[in-house]
Amino acid sequence: MDQPGLNIHDDLIARCRTGDRDAHYRLYKLYSKAMFNVGYRITKSEEDAEDVLQEAFISAFRNLDNYRGDATFGAWLKRIVVNKAINALNKRKHELIPDVEQWDVAEEDSVTEYREDLTVERVKKAIEKLPDGYRTVLSLYLLEGYDHQEIGEIMGISESTSKSQLNRAKARLKEILDV
Repeated sequence: MDQPGLNIHDDLIARCRTGDRDAHYRLYKLYSKAMFNVGYRITKSEEDAEDVLQEAFISAFRNLDNYRGDATFGAWLKRIVVNKAINALNKRKHELIPDVEQWDVAEEDSVTEYREDLTVERVKKAIEKLPDGYRTVLSLYLLEGYDHQEIGEIMGISESTSKSQLNRAKARLKEILDV
């Protein structure tokens, strides 16, 4: 079923498939900043995020024939960026939390009161201090909108490990922020 308006850049994508360098550049300019931010939130490194961005666009442009248009181009590209960013983390050989069911932590339902000292910049810095596994799950869940099943598939962990890492990330953030 065709979804009108879903792929607003179909003309650019079609031109990219024919090898039009200007179309490649325009598509890159449209998405590069947002995709860099996705990569940075996961890798916590500007250099790694730049590498991830470059690898993701190369991969996307080489595999445009695999883009079916059943999701927006941005969503398709974002998935490539997320996968490349996770690969970059794995290359750095940082170990994720082992998949041990006993490590599951119950999710808290409490709401913390408003605090003026919790600025966006302070929260960003606190997120950057999280271990890679925690930060990645937190970013994918809260910032990128993936659910635990999708995070598990992307990262090669179980759904319960994703939930556990998210809860541990939240708890660690509270410690860092002194909430």
